[in-house]
Amino acid sequence: MIFDYDTEINRTNTNSVKWNYGQSIFGKEDILPLWVADMDFASPPSVIEAIQRRAKHPIFGYPGLPDAFYNAIIGWMNRRFGATVASDWITATPGVVPGISYAIDAFTGPGDKVIIQPPVYKPFFSAVENKGRRVVENPLIESDGAYYMDYADLEAKIDDRTKLLILCSPHNPIGRVWTKDEIERLAAICQKHNIIIISDEIHSDLVFDREAHTPLFTLSESIADRTVTFIAPSKTFNLAGLFSSVALIKNKQLLSDFQAASERAGVKDKLNIFGIEALIAAYNDGDEWLDQLLTYLQGNAKFVHQFLSDRIPQIKMKMPQATYLGWMDFRELGLSADELDQFLIHEAGLGLNNGIWFGPGGEGFARLNFGCPRSILERAMSQLEQAVKARFV
Repeated sequence: MIFDYDTEINRTNTNSVKWNYGQSIFGKEDILPLWVADMDFASPPSVIEAIQRRAKHPIFGYPGLPDAFYNAIIGWMNRRFGATVASDWITATPGVVPGISYAIDAFTGPGDKVIIQPPVYKPFFSAVENKGRRVVENPLIESDGAYYMDYADLEAKIDDRTKLLILCSPHNPIGRVWTKDEIERLAAICQKHNIIIISDEIHSDLVFDREAHTPLFTLSESIADRTVTFIAPSKTFNLAGLFSSVALIKNKQLLSDFQAASERAGVKDKLNIFGIEALIAAYNDGDEWLDQLLTYLQGNAKFVHQFLSDRIPQIKMKMPQATYLGWMDFRELGLSADELDQFLIHEAGLGLNNGIWFGPGGEGFARLNFGCPRSILERAMSQLEQAVKARFV
């Protein structure tokens, strides 16, 4: 079956955060939104059919987690990554960010330190700070648009109050897929200092070279015993509004502590009834849809990269290795963060995520969501080109 990623689907008047709230978010209604990480593609037919089947029954009471739920996850991890997962590793959460919050609650105390690696997804910062813990920044090293981990800085910042490290793998927003050697070195440092690793792998399905991603827990038994891995079908199959994600935890004590924290929050293994059906259908039947999507997304990334290189060389975007998020470098324009916002919103008519949202190292950058039909990207790049020429040429 050939899937259609080219047709534009009108999302206005669908209560879409991305498309219906321009005025409140950007102060401008007439804006082309390429920011929040959901895609403008229809979810796989099998997912839509599964939701429709369940919706035909008129009662929507409390759901459980059937064997099919666990089997779908186990099968997906085996097919896509060659990873072995047991059903008793699996616990459900209503989202990866809530799951990270439960993990912080479970494995740290007030005043403890949690390492993150900016520029990185902003909710990592708030998840730590909202729990009364302290953020320790281990900034990534940037060299000509490429990013690397700073292991010396990491070791230097660890002390006896450092309890957790949150790894973004693949990394949002920079689009890096960490090599096996890179995460082995990171894991060795954490093991040496008895640090638990929270591995956010929500974008792991969206890797252009499927063999490139290594789930952290597969490195070794000892690393699996100190790792909490989060996955979800939400980014992969465009199901963010169904609030269904999964924590994979091999260590029984870590699992028990995590489940106790989620129970304190009142959400232990509680998922949206439609999210359960969607996850099962996506993980059982979504392989071909995803394979075609990845080809399309990589084509979108190449289009943006080439357009900038050919027509707006002052702005750069290194080809991402994963995700549908481009990390665009506007530093040559010499704009402050506020000026960049004003330029993008009011001169280019584009809604992007300002790089400062991702913490230190994000200054002068913006994140572009290219998970949309090519025609939308063509309009966006044309608007950006016209704005640059009007202001800077």
